[in-house]
Amino acid sequence: MHNFAHTLRVYVEDTDAGGIVYYANYLKYMERGRTEYFRYLGYSKPALFEGLQFVVRDISVRYFKPATLDDEIQVSALLTRVTRVTFEMRQDVVRDGQLLAQGTVKAACIDELSKRPRAMPKPMLATLQQQLST
Repeated sequence: MHNFAHTLRVYVEDTDAGGIVYYANYLKYMERGRTEYFRYLGYSKPALFEGLQFVVRDISVRYFKPATLDDEIQVSALLTRVTRVTFEMRQDVVRDGQLLAQGTVKAACIDELSKRPRAMPKPMLATLQQQLST
């Protein structure tokens, strides 16, 4: 499996009054990590393409240690399962090799207009499936 990581910096706007990253901001970091992962795979607008969209269906996050103001963190994106309509991914938020938070996300492909599930394009499906084996 191929593991991708995107580096981010923690800014004042990400933190609470004590300089600790507000828990909901980890979801934003993970979203950026997924977006950059798809960009890395060649999809410049990964949330919207060819009349289709990816939407988060399920997400779960476990928190281990806090990120703080001015930290440089890495957000990974590791595909764990791919179907014609969905993908599942594990995402770690790490600082200096130390796990801060870990998330699992399931995203579904839907039709842009009807908002109903639809199979992703075959070339994209093949690309994602290939990532599972590399």
